[in-house]
Amino acid sequence: MALTRDQIKPTAYRFDDDGLIPNNPMPLLIYKQAADVARGDPARTIEGLFAANVWGDRWRNGIFDYHHYHATVHEALGVARGRALVLFGGEQGEAVELIAGDIAVLPAGTGHKCLFASHDFTVIGAYPPGPTMQVTRPTPENYRKALLTIPKVPRPTTDPVYGQDGPLLRMWGK
Repeated sequence: MALTRDQIKPTAYRFDDDGLIPNNPMPLLIYKQAADVARGDPARTIEGLFAANVWGDRWRNGIFDYHHYHATVHEALGVARGRALVLFGGEQGEAVELIAGDIAVLPAGTGHKCLFASHDFTVIGAYPPGPTMQVTRPTPENYRKALLTIPKVPRPTTDPVYGQDGPLLRMWGK
């Protein structure tokens, strides 16, 4: 059973620039059990939540098993089914278990890589309005380019879980 809005407080993780993965001064936010995926179609539930909060360009799949980041856009990942262990922030980052109903919100530049996923793992990805997502691998050339693009990525105007009143706006600054 999903928790109520007042019970959900995202956990914030901050990661240092590691020389190949820039990460971001704004924190990764993990909302545990933020989506009620116990009834109906869990993927549609998360897609509906993201759509209601104006996070689009949605997709369904898994998380790549190699380090990557997005230098032009922030990303929300909502777990519809299964579980996964995801390494955020690069090799010196933090491995976080995500289960059905959890939502991770990654500021542009945050490295991520799936270390393990259950056979039924399904994640929904979404992005705030703006540039399209590009998968960026950690290379010296990509890193130099990302240091220029990441600071220009606009902050979202809505939280993908709570819309205009969500903690993301406070925690990332308006």
